[in-house]
Amino acid sequence: MTDLLSALQYDFMQNALMGSLLLSLMCAITGTFIVIKRLVFLSGGISHGAFAGLGAAYYLGINPLLGAMFFAVASAVAISRVILRQSQPADATIGIFWATGMATGVLFVFITPGYAPDLMPYLFGDILTISHQQLIWMVIFSVLSLLLTVLLFRQLVAVSFDDEFARLRGLPVITIMILLMVMNSVAIVMMIQAVGIILVMALLTIPPLIGLTLAADIRRVMFFAFVSALFITVGGLILSFLLDLPSGPAIVLLGASLLMTVKLSKRLLSRASA
Repeated sequence: MTDLLSALQYDFMQNALMGSLLLSLMCAITGTFIVIKRLVFLSGGISHGAFAGLGAAYYLGINPLLGAMFFAVASAVAISRVILRQSQPADATIGIFWATGMATGVLFVFITPGYAPDLMPYLFGDILTISHQQLIWMVIFSVLSLLLTVLLFRQLVAVSFDDEFARLRGLPVITIMILLMVMNSVAIVMMIQAVGIILVMALLTIPPLIGLTLAADIRRVMFFAFVSALFITVGGLILSFLLDLPSGPAIVLLGASLLMTVKLSKRLLSRASA
């Protein structure tokens, strides 16, 4: 524990803690709508599609996260339009983007001149590698996501629970859905730094599920999702530091343990009160 307290004076640990706070906010905002709308698998397609952007960015010699952001947003818009138009089955569309994104990323990495880059931090995450510049982008996107959610809260809730009813009410369902998926794609790219492409679905899903277990009102669900996401990310960071474990898997496994604990506790309390 003394080593942990000593490490807090270093920039990498301070950046990781600040990143945990911002990631928890994005997770609570976008993750709640994604879970309610049952679009978790779609988020997996976007995250794996972002891998194509990582590979292309390495090939072009630019910031990998910029490439991931471009491909993630493009994938979100493309998948949303295909699904909303119902031109082909949703699961087939997502599966195509999932496989194509990974294959494209691997191909770009393979043809990049010189030594192959180490993609492990992007696949499984390393929250300790968050830089000051990345924190600035996280702040910007977190504030934008929060503002959009506040301004369009009723519309987002309506589309998330029943898009047919929202369409009958005259809401621009397609526009709102695309906006939600763009917000989701941005959150996914930001979360890649913490838990990686392969594990990002867990961080996006577990905290909202905990919130839905503890509350019914969507505002309270978001609050519990934020608190649980903060506990998971900071707790996983501490565990990874003390036990010398990779931070991404530590965060996800802690989250899964917390979810099981919350659900089991609620079940036991329900039986005790019955």
